[in-house]
Amino acid sequence: MGTVISETVTRTQVGIVGAGPAGLTLSLLLARAGIESVVLESRSREYIERRVRAGLLEQNTVDLLRSLGVAERLDREGLLHNGIYLRHEGQTLHIPIFELTGRQVTIYGQQEVVKDLVAERLAQGGTLDFEVSDLAVHDLDADLARITYSSGGVRHTLECDFIAGCDGFHGVCRASAGALIEHEYVYPFSWLGILAEAPPSTDELIYAWHEHGFALYSMRSSKVSRLYLQVPNDEPLDDWPDERIWAELQTRLASAGWSVTEGPIFEKGVTPMRSYVCEPLRHGRLFLAGDAAHIVPPTGAKGLNLAVNDVRLLAAALASWYRSGSIDDLDGYSETALRRIWRAQDFSNYMTQLLHRLAGDTFGGKLQLARLGYLARSSAAATSLAENYVGLPATEEF
Repeated sequence: MGTVISETVTRTQVGIVGAGPAGLTLSLLLARAGIESVVLESRSREYIERRVRAGLLEQNTVDLLRSLGVAERLDREGLLHNGIYLRHEGQTLHIPIFELTGRQVTIYGQQEVVKDLVAERLAQGGTLDFEVSDLAVHDLDADLARITYSSGGVRHTLECDFIAGCDGFHGVCRASAGALIEHEYVYPFSWLGILAEAPPSTDELIYAWHEHGFALYSMRSSKVSRLYLQVPNDEPLDDWPDERIWAELQTRLASAGWSVTEGPIFEKGVTPMRSYVCEPLRHGRLFLAGDAAHIVPPTGAKGLNLAVNDVRLLAAALASWYRSGSIDDLDGYSETALRRIWRAQDFSNYMTQLLHRLAGDTFGGKLQLARLGYLARSSAAATSLAENYVGLPATEEF
């Protein structure tokens, strides 16, 4: 950090820490309600717009982005999906999500969502400061909260009515939220993920159970595939040259007369699998949202979608307070958001336990195959999976 040459004190209504999907979406929802906010981000714009994350959007998320006027590129480039495939022992089961629920999912990379949200935030003239440092939150139980940070050699103090902590699991806000009850489960395996210049050879995502371990066939566009393999925790990437990755994908995703389209791999990485929830999501004038509050295993594709739902609720609660002075929705934010968070955790755990190899557990493997068989025979079981996968309507708070 350079030498601080001056100090400033400014005022806003809501200080938002973190320019990911949660913080940026919240800023646009607040702007639509006439509420001023300042968004602060420790990373550069280039970094957050290139950071590869989830790529599956629930119907709720797409609807909200459209309502904010940031879905033009999404509607043009996103890949609409009406179902998913579950594959095991060479058999393929199609879960017709649209037929069962009347709702769809869209494949559109999180970094693309972030690009669209950043562009709209700046087009509206909203304050969005990148590469801030030494950020801290203060006076959370006082009449006015404060955020202090450095930017461009200047030390800033931002006074605000409320602070939204949207700065992720490793951000400062959760650590400043006082005594939290924390729930965590670490799975005994990880995902090896790749991006490849390879046109997808499937029209829907394929989730595969295999005795070697789980595999997922996804995509980012008509020319780029996103694929995953279950691997042991702390698996060295050097143990997985491209040839081994493709061979294992062909094995785990195998189906008669079909194969995975291969191509140059331009990105690979290993992602640990874990679940985490803290509660409550409020400490005085600080509210937590997104990854600052919860982490879900990616099997259920809920991370980004949960973050957007958190801020949908938080924006409505803040608007109610500014409009009428009512504190009821702010007081109820944590409990209301946590109901959907725990529902998503349960579904994500169900999908993970259904499809991943459980080490040394032949009994568990037989149970998995029985569950997959039941999904093939029971429309009720298939409908339950479909409605959780596509996301229950935003108006349902369980």
